[in-house]
Amino acid sequence: MRNFLIFLLFLAFCCNLNAQKGWEAGAWIGTAVYFGDLNNRLDVTNPGIAGGLIGRFNFNTRVTAKASLSYAKVKASDSDSPNNFERQRNLDFASNIFDLSSTIEFNFFPYIHGSEDYYYTPYLMLGFSVFKYNPYTSLNDQRYNLRDHQTELTRYGNFSGGLVLGGGWKVDLNDVLSINIEVSYRRLFTDYLDDVSTVYPNEAALLSQNGQIAVDLSDRSLVDGISGEGRQRGNSKDNDSYNFVGISLMRYFGRLECPKISQPKW
Repeated sequence: MRNFLIFLLFLAFCCNLNAQKGWEAGAWIGTAVYFGDLNNRLDVTNPGIAGGLIGRFNFNTRVTAKASLSYAKVKASDSDSPNNFERQRNLDFASNIFDLSSTIEFNFFPYIHGSEDYYYTPYLMLGFSVFKYNPYTSLNDQRYNLRDHQTELTRYGNFSGGLVLGGGWKVDLNDVLSINIEVSYRRLFTDYLDDVSTVYPNEAALLSQNGQIAVDLSDRSLVDGISGEGRQRGNSKDNDSYNFVGISLMRYFGRLECPKISQPKW
């Protein structure tokens, strides 16, 4: 991935340097879907709302750099799982996410605002993001921030990062406005977006350190034998992730290219 990013940056400065350049700005709205220990089936039927602001600089007709600031809400519950163990485990979470990403986009076709021929293109993108999160749940009609209670006797922060992969379709509405449809995937550097990762902790140690509420939040199993010190609570070998699917309206602030004058035939 690092080599691919370097390659795209090389294209930005070495390919077609005299082509159209300029800034774009806009906003997007769509959905976010979480994948992790509480949704390991790639189920997309429980999306959350998402949206944000976008800024983009076109180096040329093929390569652009983009920054976005986004909000999303993700959630999942074992009660929705077809797996009997997961339903009996009975965990759930929700989290508000604030995501700042920086990506490089590569257009498959030349993309020129105001052109009658090059006004649309599919594209791929690659980059990084940092995000703030805070998983929470409800117990007896009371909301609790799970990170505060260290349900697996593990400390983790409320900031992390991830790799961004994605792609989409750009198409002009007129000389300066365009619609973008985009899907992006964030492979996270944390497995605690959902507060579930490893095994059930020692109950006495958790009670002593964080109190009875932490014990109740850590083990919400519906039957005996599911929980217990050292028993599997999550899968620490596979970090969490989330996807954005959205549509954006972008405005171009750069210089429009003048159409070429036809050369006379002699």
